[in-house]
Amino acid sequence: MRQRHFTFCRFYSIKRNWTQLQCYVRIDKKKFARIIMNSALSLPQLGWHAYFQQQLSLKELETCQIGRVLAHHRSLYVIQTEAGSFSLEIRPSMPVLTVGDWILLDSEQQLIRLLDRLTLLSRKAAGSKVSEQLIAANVDTLFIVNSLNQDFNLSRIERYLAIAHDSGCEPVIILTKADCCDTPESFKQQVQALDPFLMVEAVNSLDTDSVEALKSWCKVGKTVAFVGSSGVGKSTLVNTLMQSQDQETGGVREDDSKGRHTTTSRSMHIMPTGALLLDTPGIRELQIADCEQGVEETFSDIAKLAQQCRFADCQHQAEPKCAVQKAISIGQLDERRLNNYFKLLREQERNGSSIAEMRSKNKNLSKMYKSVQINARENKGK
Repeated sequence: MRQRHFTFCRFYSIKRNWTQLQCYVRIDKKKFARIIMNSALSLPQLGWHAYFQQQLSLKELETCQIGRVLAHHRSLYVIQTEAGSFSLEIRPSMPVLTVGDWILLDSEQQLIRLLDRLTLLSRKAAGSKVSEQLIAANVDTLFIVNSLNQDFNLSRIERYLAIAHDSGCEPVIILTKADCCDTPESFKQQVQALDPFLMVEAVNSLDTDSVEALKSWCKVGKTVAFVGSSGVGKSTLVNTLMQSQDQETGGVREDDSKGRHTTTSRSMHIMPTGALLLDTPGIRELQIADCEQGVEETFSDIAKLAQQCRFADCQHQAEPKCAVQKAISIGQLDERRLNNYFKLLREQERNGSSIAEMRSKNKNLSKMYKSVQINARENKGK
């Protein structure tokens, strides 16, 4: 597909002599994608470190380019290298990439291979489709955003925590709209009760001083990602941290505090602090898949109690001397939390099995197609 660049619409500079150009690239006959063209960015500034370095041979280091995926649009990826940014057309033969991935490129800026990921955020694709949707890769810190209004939901926070723990990145809970809440500290305590070691911050997304506490995770070369439901104030928070108004914001419905999608694609931005900030669209439906380790870590208190049950296969229902049910009866454990634990275990087992079956089927199909191609070439030679 031939792509043409159109008139640059904005130019500005940010710290450490970095420059950015925003331009529009045609992605089909009617639609355009805004991409950020960065220059003068070193690999460490892009988040490169020893884990990725050790995957390369000396020859690859000398002859290949290293790039990172900064944005994913319908038919192209935006790739950043030390030489600058460019758009890479998506082809059927390519592996599925996501924002944050590190890739190896040849001298013609064509993909050679995808480097192993340090962390990977994913979920089951929305709807009835049985597939895994990649959210982001190689994220250091995941900011899980929840608002202090009617949309506040501990079970949803636990769901996000399971995904974060399974991916390997550090979760931080951000409670927005603290200025609109009479008792933000009480909500913060509810979240903190999920895990005494969990980092929780209550902020006013419009106040620069209020979000200052988040900057300790936003250092040069660190990658931070924002996830949360529509209307929780992610885009407003991103604008405050970016010291700009690039992200469109929207209101929420008064009856249920639900929001509308304002961020429509995943993209990475360079923060004034030097960190890489990844914003994602609001998630209305978050189903987990193949996430057992993340669920167990999120509910480690229940797993610890289960070790004290009389029976090793205790289902924590009506069995005698069940330590989990005893903890509920004395107020040590919330019944809501136990029910959500069971729910997430069932969900990940169901979705994980379906996706595993799909992967096996696709693998067998690939083998069959490859065999057919080999036979066709052999017959043609005869």
